[in-house]
Formats: sequence, C-alpha cells, structure tokens
Amino acid sequence: MADGHAKPNHDYHLVEPSPWPLVSSLSAFVLAVGAIMFMKHMTIGGLKLGPYVFGAGVLAVLYCMASWWTDVVHEAENGGFHTRVVQMSHRYGMILFIASEVMFFVAWFWAYFDASLFAGEAHQYLRAEFTSGTWPPKGTEVLNPWHLPLFNTLILLTSGTTVTWAHHALLHNDRAGLKQGLLLTVLLGALFSFVQGYEYAHAPFGFAGSIYGSTFFMATGFHGAHVFIGTIFLLVCLLRAQAGQFTPKQHLGFEFAAWYWHFVDVVWLFLFACIYVWGSWGAVIEG
Repeated sequence: MADGHAKPNHDYHLVEPSPWPLVSSLSAFVLAVGAIMFMKHMTIGGLKLGPYVFGAGVLAVLYCMASWWTDVVHEAENGGFHTRVVQMSHRYGMILFIASEVMFFVAWFWAYFDASLFAGEAHQYLRAEFTSGTWPPKGTEVLNPWHLPLFNTLILLTSGTTVTWAHHALLHNDRAGLKQGLLLTVLLGALFSFVQGYEYAHAPFGFAGSIYGSTFFMATGFHGAHVFIGTIFLLVCLLRAQAGQFTPKQHLGFEFAAWYWHFVDVVWLFLFACIYVWGSWGAVIEG
C-alpha cells in the first residue's frame, strides 16, 4: 500500500482522511440547535441554555474552520501537493463560490425591485397598503446617498486599489509593498464596517414594520457581512504575509481574498446606485 504522506507521481491531490468534515457537521448542528433554542426562547429544566449552546456551536465552527484551513496551508507549503492542476481546480472552485454569492444578492435585489417597481400592484393588496402605491413608501424618510453612503463608496473603491497594489507588489516580490497594501486594505475594510454601523444606528427607519426598511437592511446588511468576512480574510493573508508564506508563483490564498474583495466592491457599486441613489428619488431625505 502506498504511503499516504508521500507526494504522488501525478498532478492530482488525493486528500488524506480528515476529521474536519465530520466535526464541522456536528459543530454546525450544535450551532443550528442553539440558534433555534435562542430564537424560540426554549428552556431545559427551566434554564435558558439557547445562548450558551449557540455560542458553543459558533466557537466549534470557528475552530473547525481555522484547523481545516491550516491543514490546507500545510498541504501547500510543506507537502507540495498544490500543483498547477490542483491550483486550477481551486480557482474553479472559488469562481463557483463567488457565483453562488452573486445569486444570493440577486435574491435581495429581486426583492427590492419587485417591491419598488410594483409598489401599487393590485394583486399585492398588503403591499399597496404598506407603500400607499409609491416608492419609497409615503412618509418614509431615507438616508442621504451623498453623505455616509458616498463616503463608504470611496472607502471601498480605495480599498480595491490598495489590494491591487498589494497583489502587484507580491508578483514583483516586493514584500514591503505587499504588507503595506494589505494593512491599508484591512484598515479600510474595518472603517467601512464602522461607518455602516454608525449609519444603521442613526437610520430614520427600522427593519420591522417597513417593506422599505426590510429590503434595505437585508441587501446592505448582507453586503456588510461580506465586507466583515472579507476583512478577516485579508487580515489572515496579512498574517501569512508577515510569516513569509506567499511567493510570486504560489499565493492562492491571497489571490482568492483579492477576488472576493473585488466582488464585494462591485456589489456595493450596484447597491449604492440602485438602493441609495435611485431608491431615494422623490423621497424625504434625512438632514
């Protein structure tokens, strides 16, 4: 029987048995059960254990993610299993993942445009009652797109420039430029999340009881979650760059982070143009 730890004499990577798929599934199950218990206010023996079960599930999932990806990094760095053929397969996988994320946003845009373009739809009598046949609904005060939303747009566009600078520096083996570009991108991503949090806290409308608020917060909030995840993704890349793990010829982790970040940038441009700018026409603007 061939040694499972030896590098094979072909270009494909036959993954060794790993505990992480099973452990991750169990962790996700605990997380889901905890979330249900928390949202339904379920008790066991009179104790509200939902938040604790949910927290344990979150920690377990995070541990599995970190451990599993650490194994993948070791396969690339120490095992030499990520040949050009394997890297191509990983690129296809990342492309399909981003495509699946695009479809998530298609759903939120669909909901927004369906509600806004057909605000007075006769068959949707409850919608007509909520919107008074106009969009934004009558009496709704919306955010000024040329204040914080425009500022956040400039932040993300700048971050797209800095991550491209970091990628260009890596290709030319400029380690200092790689680290500086990644650091700036991470800081800009964190600044975007802070500004969006401030914007949400001072929004003149809420999520509940408003079709405008629910579609607004679902679309922009889902994007905000992606910015947060992308910032962590890039922060991990920065730590790996500090450890000297990327080379000009092999840096899939950073390349995928850059792809993801550019995807986040493009989606925000559509959100800004459609929801903040177009969606505010004819409405009462805050301030």
